[in-house]
This record gives sequence, structure tokens and C-alpha cells, in this order.
Amino acid sequence: MAVTLRRRHLLDLPDELLIQILSALPSQHDLFSVCLVSRRMNSLTDPVLHKSILFDQPKHHLTFSESLLTRPRRGSLIQNVRIEYPSSELSEFMFLTEERGPGQVDRFSHTLSTMSNLEDLVISVPDTLCRAIGNLFNHPFDLACLKSCELYYHCEGGAYWDLQENIHIFSHPTLETLTIRHARLDERGFDSLEKPEETALQYLHLLDCDINDEALTDILLHPETLKEITITQKPHPSPELEESPEDVGEFIFALGSAHHSLEKITVDFPTLGSKSALRLRDFDAVTELQLMDYQLLGISNGKPRLHSVGLPPNLEILTFPGRVSDDEEILDLLEYMIENKEVLARKWRILEVEGDEEGLPGRIREVCTSAGLQVMGFER
Repeated sequence: MAVTLRRRHLLDLPDELLIQILSALPSQHDLFSVCLVSRRMNSLTDPVLHKSILFDQPKHHLTFSESLLTRPRRGSLIQNVRIEYPSSELSEFMFLTEERGPGQVDRFSHTLSTMSNLEDLVISVPDTLCRAIGNLFNHPFDLACLKSCELYYHCEGGAYWDLQENIHIFSHPTLETLTIRHARLDERGFDSLEKPEETALQYLHLLDCDINDEALTDILLHPETLKEITITQKPHPSPELEESPEDVGEFIFALGSAHHSLEKITVDFPTLGSKSALRLRDFDAVTELQLMDYQLLGISNGKPRLHSVGLPPNLEILTFPGRVSDDEEILDLLEYMIENKEVLARKWRILEVEGDEEGLPGRIREVCTSAGLQVMGFER
């Protein structure tokens, strides 16, 4: 007896397998095409299609906003969104920029607020939109699932944008990773009535920012378990810095409230000096530290200096982002610190220097070898 085999079709597969196949499609164009196959495929594809969204022109944002009128639940499908149109003109989209009275919500913010399951948000838009987005962070029930956020507002002439307009991002209860680019924050920080309870922030990156150290102290009082902080600035900041301190010790003091949880500290800020060797013994969770050598060991002012630095007791990796100084006093202190690493930081095993180890003074290479400290080079 002959057995007749029935030809099986893609649509014979269960929904779970079809969703896995759809998730593997390489382009949104393919997903759009699948949406047109049938009602079933449309209902399966729509969540995959809208899981990650890029708005690279204002008109794309407007189109999506209009689609919410007929598909109001579409916003809840989105988990990742990037909004990037730094050079676009917004004048033709007056709904984005017009002034509104108290209690009124512009369509730009409303579109974001519909993304109730959003986890990752990247903002890179003109500063015209800074206040509207900042207002969104001030509503406790919007973006309730947000875990990662990156903020950068482009200002005319390359000016710093005002972080005070978005200060409530630091009070978001579920946010774990926050990156701020080219912003300025003055000493105000949080107003006394605005201060949040403990937050989930673990990774904070302040890149090319002009941040007041008192405001930073205020901000860092609230994360319950901050694990990593990065503070960077260019060798020749533009515009000139107005709020940042002159001494790296002021930033280290600001980190004091997180001394129990910080595991990695990166301060790549060449213009900061240091009047004396840093005292970091209280940071007993820190395993990675990145500072300029003259910031860690202090800059000579003609007065006697202490002969050691208070390294974090559990430090494993120390990184100098710039070339190691040829100042004899700094080299003396660095040599002393390495010779006594078993007392200062017995777990210290790697010294990273910019370039290669050949750029390190010979006397320092020799003492590293004697102390069993591995020297590793890196390129920016």
C-alpha cells in the first residue's frame, strides 16, 4: 500500500516556533513583508517588529505616534528604542517644540510614555526636546520597566546641555545603567522635596561632562548598590569647565556614600590635579581603579609628601590612562607603592599603562617584576 505524504507548510508550525523564526529575520523590511501574509502572521510579527525601534527622523516618530490612535497597545510591545536625529530640523513638527501649559503633555513625551515595557532607551536629539523628555522622568508610573538609559542633547555651538532639566532620571526606581554625555550640572542637585528613596542604579557613566562635585555627592546618596562609575573629560575641554572641581579628591569624596558597593572607579579627567596622595582605604569593594598617576600620588608643591597612597585593600587592577610621568618624586612614590603592595593591596596583580610596557620607566618595570606585578599595555 502506498503511503501518501501530506506536504507541510510554514503555517503548520506552532506559534512558538514561528516567533523564533521571525526573531531571526535580519531586517525590518522582511518583517514588514511577513505582516502582509495573513492575519495570523500579522499578529505574530507585530510584537517582533516593534520590539526594537529606531527613530532617526522626526517624521518616523510622528508616524508611530499616529499609529497609536488605531493600535494603542503597540507601545507596550517595545523593549528597546533609539531616538537619534541630531541634525534634523524640528520646526515643521511643531508638536515637538511648542510651549505647553502645566499638566499638558506633548505628543513626543506621550509616545514614549506608552512604552510601558521599555527596558533600553537611547536619546540623541536637539536640546529643544530636553525639557519634554525630562518631564517624562518626573512621572513615577511612566517607563516603569526601564533598565538602561543614555542621554545626549545637541546644543548650538557644542555647549553643554543642562542636566538639571533631566535630574529626575537619577530617581528612577528600576534604572540600572545610566550614561550621560556632554552635560553640565550645577550645585543644586535635587531640591529637598524631590529627593528619591533608594534606587537600583548600578552603573553610572558621566562622559565629557561638567559636573559639580556637591551635586554629584547629592546624586550618589540614593543608589543602593552602585557598582561602577566612570567620569571622563577631554584634555582640553570645550566649552571651558565651570562646575567641575580642580582637585580629583573632591570627586573621590563625592563617591564616599557608595564606598561599600563600588567595584570599579574610572576617572579619566586629565585637567584634574591632586594636592596629596589619595586615601582610598574605605573603598573595600573596589577591584579596578583608573586614574592618572599624578592624581593618585599627588602633585608636588614643594612640601614634604607622604610616602604611600591609601589603595583600596582589595584592588586587583590599577590603570594609568596617560603616559606615566617622568617626575622623579612621582616615580619614587610609585616604586615605594609597588614594593609594598603586599601591605597596601595584596590582591593587586595587574598594572595597565597606555601604550606598551616599554614606555614605562625601567626602574618601575624592574620593581614590578620583583613584586610579581604584571604590566600590560593598552591603546585608547
